[in-house]
Amino acid sequence: MPNPIRVVLDTNILLSACLKPRGNEAQVIALALRGEIVPCVSPAIEAEYRDVLFRPKFAAMQEQAARLLAALEPRFFRVDPQFQLALATDEDDNRFLECAQASAAAFLITGNLRHYPAVSGATAIVNARIFLRLTSQPY
Repeated sequence: MPNPIRVVLDTNILLSACLKPRGNEAQVIALALRGEIVPCVSPAIEAEYRDVLFRPKFAAMQEQAARLLAALEPRFFRVDPQFQLALATDEDDNRFLECAQASAAAFLITGNLRHYPAVSGATAIVNARIFLRLTSQPY
């Protein structure tokens, strides 16, 4: 098996995976849980995952979110970027770009493509559907 692809998962991918267990985002999470991709995180991203997934408005899915995070955490490739970028239209999204650069992630997967440039360094920014299509081909 080739080395798993490093990816950064925007928080909305985890949220969508909880809300739509048969959707493209859930398929991306399944790849991570099987070790076929490596989810890269920074301290800022882990904090955002917890902040967003456990907001009161998502109370109905908090048990599912807790299980998802617990399953993903052992698979995380952790980095601590020592620099700041200002490329995304939403300041918080720059933390994901920083993580992608620090971890040499091939992809940043998001449901909000409009917030990001199409590419950042060596990282392609794609949604779950495009990621699944691009990576379903044999190497």
